[in-house]
Amino acid sequence: MTTPQPTSELSRPIKVKGLPGDAVVVEADAGERAALARRFGLPGIDSLRAEIDLEQRGKAIRATGTLKAAIRQACAISGEDFPANIEEPIDLRFVEETGLPAPDDEEIEIELEADDCDEIEYSGDMFDLGEAVAQSLGLSIDPYAEGPNADAARKAAGIVQEGEQEGPLAAALAALKKS
Repeated sequence: MTTPQPTSELSRPIKVKGLPGDAVVVEADAGERAALARRFGLPGIDSLRAEIDLEQRGKAIRATGTLKAAIRQACAISGEDFPANIEEPIDLRFVEETGLPAPDDEEIEIELEADDCDEIEYSGDMFDLGEAVAQSLGLSIDPYAEGPNADAARKAAGIVQEGEQEGPLAAALAALKKS
């Protein structure tokens, strides 16, 4: 019995045979953006578009292009939502699943080359370009992004930046540093 594959919020299946000659545009509609925002814990995604060229290279398919998104995320300091723009290059290789079982409790050392870093396995005669775009978006979100009011929130919480210490102990430390 096979386990059903979970469906992606941004599914764009592409047939391996007969790849499109022109760039493939993956653009998320409002429902897909809302589902992706929930998946990545974002207040919202206002736009998501990727333009990708596909090229057959032996049994692998090279996907190169650009991902652009306008998101709303929470500031890591204040918790307030703020807009952020993402523009990331996409460079992926889709390869057929090997079907080799994973070794049991053996220590394996793998050296990755530049072409090996972003490899995605697929089975059958299709791969999901939309899910690859969704994963690329997830990896490009800064989990520690600071909004425009981050400094004010730090100050209100009594958190000072290095070099901004105040008070008698800070003055004594500054005097020691000068000596």
